[in-house]
Formats: sequence, C-alpha cells, structure tokens
Amino acid sequence: LSDEQWQCLAGLVARRAAGVPLAHLTGRQQFMGIEVLTGPEGLIPRKETEILGRAALGILDDLVRARGLVSVIDLCTGSGNLALALAHYQPRCHVIGSDISPDAVALARRNAEYRGLQDRVEFRVGDFMEPFDGVTVDMIVCNPPYISTAQVAQMPQEISDHEPSLAFDGGPFGVKFLVRLLREV
Repeated sequence: LSDEQWQCLAGLVARRAAGVPLAHLTGRQQFMGIEVLTGPEGLIPRKETEILGRAALGILDDLVRARGLVSVIDLCTGSGNLALALAHYQPRCHVIGSDISPDAVALARRNAEYRGLQDRVEFRVGDFMEPFDGVTVDMIVCNPPYISTAQVAQMPQEISDHEPSLAFDGGPFGVKFLVRLLREV
C-alpha cells in the first residue's frame, strides 16, 4: 500500500475502534442477498428484518400469481431495503415506501437508483399512512420502530451514537406504531 492508502486504512481502523458501524465505513450492507447503500440517515438493514422480508415475499408471490401486477406499500421504509428487496425479487410489483424522515427517504431514493429499481419503487416523505391518501394497494409491509423508549437509552453506543433513534423508538412500551398500524389500516 502507498502511504496515502496506509493513512486511509489507519483512519478507518481508528473510526471502527471508536464504534462507527462497519456498514457506515463501507457505505454498504447486504440485505436478502442484495447490496444496499447505508449511512447515518437510516437504520442499517439487519438480518432479523430479512425474516419479515422473506415472509412478505412469499405472500407477494402468491398475490402476483392470483392477480398479475401487484402494488405494495412499505411503511417506515428507512433506507428502503425492504421495498427494494421485494421489487428486486418480484418484478411484477410496484412498491411505494414512506418514512417521516426526509433524510431516510433521500437515502432510499439513492438506493433505488443504485439498484436500478427507480421505475418500480418510489419513496415519499410523510407520517405513516398520510402519503397514501387515495392509493389502492394489494399489500402493506411495515418494520416500525419497536423498541421501548427506556430500552433505546440503553442500546449499545455503536447503535445509539450512529443510527437515528427515530427509527428505533416505539414509545413507552415499544408498540406505538403497531397500534397505529392496526388503527389506520
């Protein structure tokens, strides 16, 4: 390595040792077998969300077989990883993702372009179902904030210092958004 490359490597190692998540250093993360861009604007896609993604994909495949083209809403989309994975693996769907955070939506839009899915996946800024007035869909997916406010304060610093708390905090009992989902959908 050149001196410049050694300095770059040393800087990356120092940042990682200081708790910066690896996904923020590389700017990338694998999710359901596809690579997505990451940054402090949105949650780093996690393996446990793949459980939701694979279950949703199974239902989506059944809907496509029954109906042909299918439309999907992804609430609390964050970096857009779930919306993009569904569109990647099921080309007969159109997905609209939304998030209350304009920064997260900007990251999701960059991801759509990065994955070449901007023709079938769009992202909107807004609070929960608000961006979808008058939109008819076949399926809704949502990975909402589900950690209680008290637990958010106790999360590892690697997470709490580098990822948006808005994406984790599910209210006093962690179910605030699940209750909203049941009420509003």
